[in-house]
Amino acid sequence: MQTNNRVLVESLDQEGRGVAHADGKVIFIEGALAGETVSYSTYRKKPSFELAQVTQILKSSPMRVQPRCKHFGVCGGCSMQHLDASAQVSVKQRILEDSLWHIGKVMAETILAPIYGQIWGYRERARLSVKHVIKKGRTLVGFHEKRSSYVADMQCCEILAPKIARLLPLMAELIDGLSIRERLPQIEVAVGEHVDVLVLRVMDPPSVEDQALLRAFADKHEIQFWLQSKGPETIVPFYPLDAPALSYSLPEFGITMPFAPGEFTQVNSALNRVMISRAMRLLAPQAGERIADFFCGLGNFTLPIARQGAEVMGIEGGAALVNRAIQSASYNGLSANTVFKAMNLFAMDEASLAQLGRFDKWLVDPPRDGAIELVRAISPGIAPERIVYVSCNPATLARDAQILVEVHGYNLKAAGVMNMFPHTSHVESIAVFELK
Repeated sequence: MQTNNRVLVESLDQEGRGVAHADGKVIFIEGALAGETVSYSTYRKKPSFELAQVTQILKSSPMRVQPRCKHFGVCGGCSMQHLDASAQVSVKQRILEDSLWHIGKVMAETILAPIYGQIWGYRERARLSVKHVIKKGRTLVGFHEKRSSYVADMQCCEILAPKIARLLPLMAELIDGLSIRERLPQIEVAVGEHVDVLVLRVMDPPSVEDQALLRAFADKHEIQFWLQSKGPETIVPFYPLDAPALSYSLPEFGITMPFAPGEFTQVNSALNRVMISRAMRLLAPQAGERIADFFCGLGNFTLPIARQGAEVMGIEGGAALVNRAIQSASYNGLSANTVFKAMNLFAMDEASLAQLGRFDKWLVDPPRDGAIELVRAISPGIAPERIVYVSCNPATLARDAQILVEVHGYNLKAAGVMNMFPHTSHVESIAVFELK
């Protein structure tokens, strides 16, 4: 690394890094905050920019706080614990607005108040790496270190669900005693309302002795182990077999959502409830309306829409998720006004969209890649009156918003952020489009 002189940090980028300029280049500085004067060390140089790490804070921001986690700065799980929690949300709001304007050339008529939730112990889904490190003489369980394939040496985690966080060093000790410790690279965490599941990725089957150790650990710490030998389809319960099913609830809508460990659910169930509540207010489903829920997953939005009395079609790419959504609709007594369909939404065109018929409203909740094929496929005869778009990537939301506004004649009525992932740079947002 090359240590450089002082610079003034002008802003934060989408990764939570400080942005400065020096010698005609943009400098992205990890650990620096807007308004600070810092010195830094460069770890990667490019012709037009440099990536760097802060080495000294010469003038501190009033928004700087002491990180709560002792592993912050080494572990790659969080990037913003040094910034006041309310300021983190302000930064994310600015990132959303800047993305909409600079990428999409659009501006929301109304900025929605940010949605907040608990800022510690919120993470109920996680993928933890496992590595037996010979030099340390023990096994490590945790997230990767920043900019590294090494597993961080974590004794705690402030954002994981507290029970799982407390188990981190105990999981490491358990795996250290297994015969397959070199063949167990990952643990997937799935916390439900009535059971906590740990899915062990086992490249070799556990021995009889291993199985006894796993059972004893599960009994002592009241968790359930599942095993995964190959792909997601091989995830099966191991012990105890009589544990409650994984599920989360949406009390406002009288809905319980069962799910399997390998199925996608939001990492922050408390904020998920608030997000759904906001989405329903913005979408305003009415009895007699026909509504589409694109990228519907398990039916996280589909079933609340159906509970309002609308006829709703949930569309998702994977047949397994569609089957789960059908089961959830039946479980919640909502089969009568729900239909689910498996379609490749990344290969959508006008003809395939038209075959679904016209909907009064859409809810769209795509992955990070966005929904560009879907929004491009809109034609005048089938354009819905209102679209509520839930996004996990402001850049692709902005790109899709430009098409909706400039090509299809929608107004961007409102947009705002939802702090689903406190202390990380991840920006979750929601936007409302209405046909002119």
